[in-house]
Amino acid sequence: MADGKEATGMADRAGKPVPSARELAELGGKKLVYVRTVLASEVIDDLVDDETGAVIDIPGDTTLYSVHAGDGQRIALVGDRALAFAAARQHEMNPVSVH
Repeated sequence: MADGKEATGMADRAGKPVPSARELAELGGKKLVYVRTVLASEVIDDLVDDETGAVIDIPGDTTLYSVHAGDGQRIALVGDRALAFAAARQHEMNPVSVH
């Protein structure tokens, strides 16, 4: 595109262009993070202690909260929604819920 932005080539139901992943990531800058619920069974491979390598034993039906950067990269997994929001704010980020 002439303005340097990526185009997805897709449109919504109203015919408006759908923003690319890059455009969405840039929308909130580095300060906007997204919090969504996930089941432990969906992220079982990531439930390993970084320091010791120990597998964290959590039942697969446990609800966790995944914090994502604007580009979709997961930056945290926590067991409590309030903690997810508090941790984001403590790191000067602006959390929002996403479903």
